[in-house]
Amino acid sequence: MRLIVILAALCAALLRPAAAQEVRIGMQNEVTSIDPHFQNYGPNNSLSRHIFDALIHFDKDDNILPGLAESWRAVDERTWELKLRRGVKFHDGSDFTADDVVFSVERVRTIQRSPNPFTTYLGARKVEKVDDHTVRFVNPQPDPLLVNNLPQIAISSAKHGRGATQEDFNQGRAAIGTGPYKFVRWTPSDRAVIERNDSYWGARPEQQRIVFRPIPNDVARVAALLAGDVDVIENIPTADVARLRADQRIAVSSALATRMMYLHLDRHRETSPHITAKDGSPIPNPLHNLKVRQAMSAAINRQAIVERLMEKEAEPAGQFLVERYPGASKTLKPEPFDLPKARALLAEAGYPNGFRMTMHGPVNRYPNDTKVLEAIAQMFNRAGIEAKVETLPPSNYFTRASSGGPGGIPEFSVIFAGGGTNTAEPASALIPLLLTFDRAKNTGNANRGRYSNPRADELVLSAIRVMDDAKRNAMLAEATELIFNDLGMIPLYFVNNTWASRLPVRIEARTDEYTIAMGITRQ
Repeated sequence: MRLIVILAALCAALLRPAAAQEVRIGMQNEVTSIDPHFQNYGPNNSLSRHIFDALIHFDKDDNILPGLAESWRAVDERTWELKLRRGVKFHDGSDFTADDVVFSVERVRTIQRSPNPFTTYLGARKVEKVDDHTVRFVNPQPDPLLVNNLPQIAISSAKHGRGATQEDFNQGRAAIGTGPYKFVRWTPSDRAVIERNDSYWGARPEQQRIVFRPIPNDVARVAALLAGDVDVIENIPTADVARLRADQRIAVSSALATRMMYLHLDRHRETSPHITAKDGSPIPNPLHNLKVRQAMSAAINRQAIVERLMEKEAEPAGQFLVERYPGASKTLKPEPFDLPKARALLAEAGYPNGFRMTMHGPVNRYPNDTKVLEAIAQMFNRAGIEAKVETLPPSNYFTRASSGGPGGIPEFSVIFAGGGTNTAEPASALIPLLLTFDRAKNTGNANRGRYSNPRADELVLSAIRVMDDAKRNAMLAEATELIFNDLGMIPLYFVNNTWASRLPVRIEARTDEYTIAMGITRQ
């Protein structure tokens, strides 16, 4: 009888779906570091949000929620006080206190050689410990946007993180957070594994073990899902969305992203390294000429890109955010395609025969990135600009785009990338991407074109000190209009964030494009 019971239990265990204990996620891009403060980069941030908490959270629709801080209040225009949750434990069982908040905020400022630092979200703010469960953030000037920025700052253990190296985090020795999952291991280019933290202070995730696998090739990622090698994939190739929606074994979820795809243009060199006359001889940098930039924008058929390349899984863009967000412009619209206008503007700018240029972009960082960039090159060629494309793996590409030139300046002339706000308002995108590059002011950290507009700088840096929401949003909208009417970058389109999963597994779509296992259920 006992043998029968044992055999029955064994059979039940064998028949139980492996996915009941583990969910395997196919990621488009691989993680570059486990250190939550090293690089503001989507794949890293996705993983970090499982292991590390923030003081304040955003939900899937960009609504602000309490995190490690259960409440907050503005003491005055320059000071915010946050009350921390009591009883929260780190993964090693140690207590979470204000000391960990102070350590984490200060550590963000010490990170060296980050391709995209998190200091943008801190500005000149200082954090002070009031008691073990109270902190105050103090800014030299009024500080209305602290609550919007804090979700981007991960809180790590001071006990394990003080003096820790990148390798300490990557090996897990310092990867000690309070998040809903614990770090197990990370093998670069292969997988990252996390396990549920059953002592988590918040809602316990449904899934016990999560395996993140980078599968950069779109075809391979979809094939892995259909074959059952993974349970969830992110960034579905647009050509496959309709097919997967029609597959009764698959669930597809999507949400319009807060990421805008754009072209960033070299505005800091008199002679740009990848732009010449058509005979190859050097010419002054034509990207300084507004009419050239206008011609390039008019030559791009955004609607065709959306419909033919993105399979309608995108929307044309004219600024960083769709109009429903506070601080977005109500007047900026996507530039209509107008090839005759583009040719006329080039002639008016002094380039009736155009010029030659090479554009650079990443491979498999964004949906259809190479195809889109190649299509834009063809559109430029029709306008008279002889354009060709070079693409690179994302880690190499973004490093070179930021600092690959002589003396650590941006290397390329025209780059294709995506960016936007992680704070549900435009300042967090404008400050790193389009304000004047200035390390002392902590502006322009990701301004790879080195665009500079002093009036826009003044508006944005003043707006983020205005406590009145309506006035601040009007100033941000005005700055946005100044920058995009001047084509500090050329806006292209917003993408739909899409995920697919094998039923009964389902995953919530998020506007921030992060793949979050806490949103995975079985229905």
